[in-house]
Amino acid sequence: MLNGLYVMDLARFPDVYGDDERAALEKHLRITAPPLAPADLTPDLLVDVDVLVTSWGGPQLTAELLASAPRLQLVLYGAGSVRSIVTPESWARGIRVTTANEVIAASVAEFTLAQVLYALKHGWRYVLGSRSLGESLPRATNELGANGSVVGLMSLGATGRATARLLGRHDLVLQTYDPYVDPAVAKSLGVRQVSLEELFATSDVVSLHAPVLPATRKVVGTDVLRSMKPDATLINTARGALIDEDALVAVLQERPDLFAVLDVTDPEPPLPGSPLFTLPNVVVTPHLAGTLNTERRRHGRLMAEELARYVAGEPLQHEVFEAAQGRSA
Repeated sequence: MLNGLYVMDLARFPDVYGDDERAALEKHLRITAPPLAPADLTPDLLVDVDVLVTSWGGPQLTAELLASAPRLQLVLYGAGSVRSIVTPESWARGIRVTTANEVIAASVAEFTLAQVLYALKHGWRYVLGSRSLGESLPRATNELGANGSVVGLMSLGATGRATARLLGRHDLVLQTYDPYVDPAVAKSLGVRQVSLEELFATSDVVSLHAPVLPATRKVVGTDVLRSMKPDATLINTARGALIDEDALVAVLQERPDLFAVLDVTDPEPPLPGSPLFTLPNVVVTPHLAGTLNTERRRHGRLMAEELARYVAGEPLQHEVFEAAQGRSA
């Protein structure tokens, strides 16, 4: 039997690895110590470890850690992007890493689908409008609905692809801006490829799914925001830093017909007194799109399934490779 350790942010440990998830993992792992925070790791704890079971707040695979863990073969990362834990040394050592990113992507896609369809009915606008009127509802007028409306996805990484699959079940036209996506992948999802400028200028809803990289930080600025169609909606479930927030506030003030649904902001949450709390054409939600609380048990279940495949000598379905670390969200 392989030796394993649970090492992560202990506050999140019970959310990800509940009783059932731990039982499934421990069919194949001899856990050699109680769950640990990375700061509690010592060479004597690592020396016989074959598998690290981790999640948010997991240890970075530094040269020092790897030197203390000569038997380490596999890291089960029950969270999303592994950029915070992998290192050149871990790739060089051949440490295999698998992730629950697809589970998180599916959750974000479900949230995005709900927001896109709600936006096309102007749902949030009527909720906020009825509050401002006090004793009556605004009259429904020119809502598009899901009848051939155009939805633009910024990025077709894991989350963008999951979102496209859900949206593809509805009567929508899908398009994407993603300079890295394989055209065959976009075509298989029924998504046409356009420039960033065309995405914003021609979509009824624009949904952001890109990672924050030097090239994407504040990429959503004044020009593309001002170019948006009348009554268009911007949805951000990715990272707040994709948007130039000052530009967004200014354009929303200039264009009361536009609307924004922000599940992420920069900073997060917005600072006290931010116009995002009071503008009539924006709603801010507290990072709801990803998995929350015991929804995160899905991460733990996926890690147990991956471990079972590893022990059986089967391919890992959610393994992360070094070449893929430059772009996807």
